[in-house]
Amino acid sequence: MKLMHLNFEVDNLIGGIPPSMGNVSSITILSLAENNLVGSVPEVLGRLRSLSFFVIGLNNLSGLIPPSLFNKSSMNAFSLSFNKFKGSIPRLNMPNLQILYLAGNEFFGQIPASLSNASQLQALDFGENNFVGQLPVCFGNFPNLQRLRLTKNNLGSNSSNDLGFIKFLTNCSNLETISLSVNNFGGVLPDSVANLSTQLTQLYLGGNQIARTIPETLGNLNNLISLGLGENLFTGTIPASIGKLQKLQMLHLYSNRLSGRIPSSLGNLTQLFQLGMFENELEGSIPPNIGDCKNLQMMDISHNKLSGDIPSQVIGLSSFSLLLNLSQNSLTGILPVEVGKLKNINILDIFDNYLTGGIPKIIGGCLSLGFLYLQGNHFQGIIPSSLLALRGLQYLDLSRNNLSGHIPKDLQRLPFLKYLNLSSNNLEGEAPKGGVFQNTSAISLNGNSKLCGGVSELQLPACPVKVPKQRKLHDFKLKFTISLVARCSLLFAVIIALYWRRKTQKTKPLSPVSSIKFLPKVSYQTLHQPTSGFSLSNQIGSGGFGSVYKGIIDQEENNVVAIKVLNLQEKGASKSFVAECNALRNIRHRNLVKILTCCSSTDYNGNDFKALVFENMSNGSLEEWLHKENQSRSLNLLQRLNIAVDVASALCYLHDHCEPQIIHCDIKPSNVLLDDEMVARVGDFGLARLISTTMDSSQIQSSTVGLKGTIGYAAPEYASGVEPSRQGDVYSYGVLLLQMFTGRRPIDEMFKEDLNLHNFVKMTIPKRVMEIVDYTLLATLKDRAPATSQNVVNYISGYNNEIEAVEENIDNENLSKMNTYVWKCILPTLKIGLACSEESPRNRMSMEEVHMKLHHIKDACTGVDICQERPGRS
Repeated sequence: MKLMHLNFEVDNLIGGIPPSMGNVSSITILSLAENNLVGSVPEVLGRLRSLSFFVIGLNNLSGLIPPSLFNKSSMNAFSLSFNKFKGSIPRLNMPNLQILYLAGNEFFGQIPASLSNASQLQALDFGENNFVGQLPVCFGNFPNLQRLRLTKNNLGSNSSNDLGFIKFLTNCSNLETISLSVNNFGGVLPDSVANLSTQLTQLYLGGNQIARTIPETLGNLNNLISLGLGENLFTGTIPASIGKLQKLQMLHLYSNRLSGRIPSSLGNLTQLFQLGMFENELEGSIPPNIGDCKNLQMMDISHNKLSGDIPSQVIGLSSFSLLLNLSQNSLTGILPVEVGKLKNINILDIFDNYLTGGIPKIIGGCLSLGFLYLQGNHFQGIIPSSLLALRGLQYLDLSRNNLSGHIPKDLQRLPFLKYLNLSSNNLEGEAPKGGVFQNTSAISLNGNSKLCGGVSELQLPACPVKVPKQRKLHDFKLKFTISLVARCSLLFAVIIALYWRRKTQKTKPLSPVSSIKFLPKVSYQTLHQPTSGFSLSNQIGSGGFGSVYKGIIDQEENNVVAIKVLNLQEKGASKSFVAECNALRNIRHRNLVKILTCCSSTDYNGNDFKALVFENMSNGSLEEWLHKENQSRSLNLLQRLNIAVDVASALCYLHDHCEPQIIHCDIKPSNVLLDDEMVARVGDFGLARLISTTMDSSQIQSSTVGLKGTIGYAAPEYASGVEPSRQGDVYSYGVLLLQMFTGRRPIDEMFKEDLNLHNFVKMTIPKRVMEIVDYTLLATLKDRAPATSQNVVNYISGYNNEIEAVEENIDNENLSKMNTYVWKCILPTLKIGLACSEESPRNRMSMEEVHMKLHHIKDACTGVDICQERPGRS
């Protein structure tokens, strides 16, 4: 048997390419991509006469490429991307070539006209090299060309005829992507751009010197999804015709010289999720109908000449999740209370405007805020205490306003706050000493002459000693104290009397379900005391059948437990209690929440009382990490994969390895809890069904009637009365997996009619996978987190689409790593999520197969060093 295919992709190979490979003449496919190979390409590889697929990208290879490799008529795919190769491109003779990738090397010289011999080309990538000169006329001879990427070369000379070659490209009727960013192109963008392929979805011309106006004819490219014209010299107004691009999702016009008003027609771009128009000379008011762009996640229109009030329709657009930047304009009026609708926003930047009034208290509803910049306005009043609800806040700048009153002391309790600027206001009173206030290099309180105290390094004056209270007030307090003591004594006597009366009465005995290991003498009183009477201050969650409280039952052990108290007024709650006890009494698995005991008794009023006591999960639920207190910023890729594997492991155990087997029936992020080592544990078995190996499907034990999960996660067949099944759990797991990696809930308001989370992911992968991945996940793959809104814009601009390299801070190495993470880790995980959430139960994967495949993905991802391993995990 002859060796024909040799594939060593992502195998951590080191050393050089063995010259002996050139002796295996039967090889047709040779792939060594994404390893750590060094040295040059052996010239003897040119002897491989049948070689059709040669891929050695993403290594550390260098030197010259043997000319013979450019003259193989058998070659279909030729990729050398992201190495350190040098030299010019020799004459090509590859009539069957379909893919040619040379990006990320040090090639120089002109692009040879002999490229026309490769008339079957479908994808061409010469980006990030040192090519010079105009494109040859042959670029009009590629009828099958779909992707053309020439980013970051020097193909222009900042002259008037630099873009003349566009008329040749109009012959390429199948073009989908054109990227010509950062090439020193000058001149004007010709009207012939409107004659480009009707299939064109992505057009990038950013980072050049293109001048004059943006052609109105751009509106004819009605399949455009991404349009990047940032960092040029465009003048004039933004064409209203851009509003015709109904499929547009990304529009970058930043860093030009555009003037006039923002056209209201942009409100027609209902699919838009990125809008960047900062650093122009735009004027007038912000069109309110931008609020019709219900998918907008990031908008930056800073550093312009915009004026008027902030439209409530825009500031209240709940889809904003990454950035809203209105800074350095001339906006007036108040900050609308609709700002509280920005539940998922990470960065809100409105500094250097003319806003007045107070900072609205409702801003505390922006629970995902990490960066809040309101400096340089005319805000008055006090600093709202509602800011304390922003538990993920990292940067807060309220300087250069007219704020007064005291600094809220609890600001020092914000756990992630690392920069605080309150300078140049009218604040007074004692400065806090804890938290961020201990680090004088991280705070600024200058220009507040009435402040005192604080840490010594601040050199603030000492706070005055409090004057003793007046005698009259002292006498009043004394009388009040005496009265209070008397009343308390009477109340205490009544309580003692009631206690002994109850002691003599019969109470219902504890009735725990057998086989559960109980804590000794757990009663209603035992659970009532550590939760302060089940007070709201100790409540850590709530659900359909009750609430969960934290408390310490055994003071000596000092172990915190979670106490789930059933609301027995809710229909089905009692059955839920029985089901959960039955489900949990015999199961033991590291990825299931451990039950400690249960209580079935009466409360102090003689009412039935039922509760379950679990181990407390210190890191809360997956729901909180994904969507609430900004903690999703610290859930990196490996942590998400670990959680996915943990939940899959738990379901494998429930479905196939415990007796009786169990169907959970309610898999969702709020039922996935995380312990102090970030190990995921599945909880809440209130809807669980038990399946004995001796039962048929008609004998499935149901915990509650008519309840089979949560909307968005419940399998579609349940709506027609189908009994719960393992496939139903698989469906819920698939939805959870898609949610973890896209950051979108299945009940997101964008999902209407036939569009759901499954279809949303399915129609965008693999080609547009970057557009759907949770930005907070992509941010964890970057070497350092962005500290300013502008860095975030640049960062997302690069990683939203790897072929628009207009940001200086995105280098080739990080770009290639990002591609590796997405294609090797995230994409296959999303495919598993799709396979699990198929509409037909028979088409879904089993949890055993899911568990196995996710383990393989995790192993592959750790091989590319995606992030730090969490403690206690293998």
